[in-house]
Amino acid sequence: MEEPRAQTQAGVAELQAGLVGRPHGLDGSFHVTLARPLLLSVGTAVAVAGRRAQIVRCAGTEKHPIVRLEGVEDRPAAQALRGQALMVPAPEAPALAEGEWWAHELEGCEVVGGQRLLGTVSRLIELPSCEALEVLPERGSEPLLVPMVKDAVRRVEISARRIEVDLDFLGLAEPTPAPDAQKGGADA
Repeated sequence: MEEPRAQTQAGVAELQAGLVGRPHGLDGSFHVTLARPLLLSVGTAVAVAGRRAQIVRCAGTEKHPIVRLEGVEDRPAAQALRGQALMVPAPEAPALAEGEWWAHELEGCEVVGGQRLLGTVSRLIELPSCEALEVLPERGSEPLLVPMVKDAVRRVEISARRIEVDLDFLGLAEPTPAPDAQKGGADA
């Protein structure tokens, strides 16, 4: 499953909190698909279908949230929004813990292993076991997936737009020549 991307509107990054799913009940509530629970709480203002509205109800579970927006008063109004993205301006998003980043902060960062440039992050992908960076190599070869785990990612420097990875862990380290090969061959 792909991590929802940030979109830019008037120079401000917006984070996708989820998509409006099927209606729930008669009061205008609806299920949210591809939900990012951290962005879905009562009082949060979201942009949906070209307008802004506050979340006035949040129920269900983190995996299957149900929300209702101000101004969406009945089932047909909720149905009319089905499939629309719920967007939250990035500056209004809750702060993340140290060592956590929003996908849009990682996109465009250079990925390096030592002095070797591997490519640029194109997106963050959600895998069953972890999230991974999709890295597009400079030479146009197949994208590389870098798991967002401590063993693979050594350092993330958002301000420098740089992510340092462990080439050995990723199986990308250059093989070191055998000691005899360094001398120009073995003498008998």
